Amino acid sequence: MVNERLWNANYLKACIANFMLYFSFMVVTPLFPLYLSDVFGATKDETGLVLSGYTLTALLIRPFSGFFVDSFPRKVVLLVCYGLFFMLFGGYLIAGSLLSFCIIRTLHGAPMGATTVANSTVAIDVLPSSRRAEGIAYYGLSNNLGTAIAPTVGILIYQWTANYNLIFTLSLITAGIGFLINSTLKLKPRELLPIKGVGGVVSLDRFLLLKGWPEALCIALYSFSYGVVSTYIAIYAKEELGITTGTGLFFTLLCIGLMSSRLVGARGLRQGRVAENASHGVIISVLGYLLFAALHNVWGFYGAALIVGLGNGHMFPAFQTMFINLASSSQRGTANSTLYTAWETGFGLGIIVGGIAAEYFSYGTAFWVAWLGNAAGVLFFFAYARRHFLRNKLR
Repeated sequence: MVNERLWNANYLKACIANFMLYFSFMVVTPLFPLYLSDVFGATKDETGLVLSGYTLTALLIRPFSGFFVDSFPRKVVLLVCYGLFFMLFGGYLIAGSLLSFCIIRTLHGAPMGATTVANSTVAIDVLPSSRRAEGIAYYGLSNNLGTAIAPTVGILIYQWTANYNLIFTLSLITAGIGFLINSTLKLKPRELLPIKGVGGVVSLDRFLLLKGWPEALCIALYSFSYGVVSTYIAIYAKEELGITTGTGLFFTLLCIGLMSSRLVGARGLRQGRVAENASHGVIISVLGYLLFAALHNVWGFYGAALIVGLGNGHMFPAFQTMFINLASSSQRGTANSTLYTAWETGFGLGIIVGGIAAEYFSYGTAFWVAWLGNAAGVLFFFAYARRHFLRNKLR
C-alpha cells in the first residue's frame, strides 16, 4: 500500500486555524471567574450560571451545524461560523454589566459550537483515508495545545498587568488570524446530502448520530469532570492552596500529558486499536481526577494535571474515531456534531454543578463530584459502550 501523505497544506491550515480557535477561547476562560468577581462582584453560583450560558447556545447549534456541514459547501459554512466567533470577542471589551456580559457569553456559544464541528469535519475531509484515524489524533493536538497553552498565557498576562481588556484583545486578534487562515483553504467539490430525506422529511439522524448514544453518554460524563476542574482551577488555587503564580504550570503539565499521549496513541490508532486506546485513556483520566479530589496540596494539584492530560490525550481522539467509524462517509459532520454536543452538555453541567457545590459546600466537594461523574462514565464504558462500538462499527 502506498504511504499517503498526511501533512498536506489544507490539513496543516485546518490544524493551525483550530489551534487559534481554542487558544482564543481558552486564554480567557480560566480568568472569567476572577473577572466576574473583581469587576461585577458575582457570587460563585452566579458565576457558574453566567459562564454556562454559552453551553446552552452551543448545544442548540451543534446538531444543526452537523446538518449544515453535510448539506451545504463546507468552506462557506466554516467561514460564516468562524467569522461570527471572531467578531463576538469584541463584545467582552464593551460589556459594562453582568447582564451584558452574560448576553455576549451566551451568544458566543453558537459560533463556537458550529465552528468546531465545521473545522474538524474539513480536516477529516482532507486527510487520506488510509491515515484518517492517525490524522484525527494529530489534529486533536492543535486544540489540546490551544486548550493547555492559552490559560497559561492568559494567567501570566493577568499576573503581570492585571488588565483584562488586554487579554480580551489577544483573543480577538488570534481568532482573526484563524479566520484568515481558513479563508485560504482549497477544498475539492463534493456531493451534498439532500436537505430532505425520503418522503420529503428530515430525519433526526441528520442532526445526531443516534446509534452513537452510548459513546456520547461517556463523553458527556468525562467532560463534566473537565468542566468543573478547568473552570474553577484558578480561583481554587488562589483561595484554598495559596498558589498565585503557579496555575500556568498546571496547564503546562496538562499540555505535556496531552501531547505525549497523543503522539503515542496515534500509532495505536493507525494500527486499528481504537477501543484499546479509549480504554487506556479513560482509566488514566479517572485516576488523575481521583488524585485531584483526594490530595489538596501542590503534589495532588500538579500531579493530577499531568495524569489527566495523559488520559485525555489517549481518550479523546479514540472516541472521535469511534464516532467517525460508526457513521457513513456522508455523515461525518453529524458524527462530529454528536461528539461535540455530548462534550458541551457535560462541560456545561460541570460548570453549573461545580459552581453550586463550591458556593454551598467547598471546592473540595465540587472536585469529588467531578470524580464521581468521571468514574460513572468509565464504568458505563466497560459495561456497555465498548462492546456496542465493536459490534456496530462500519470500518
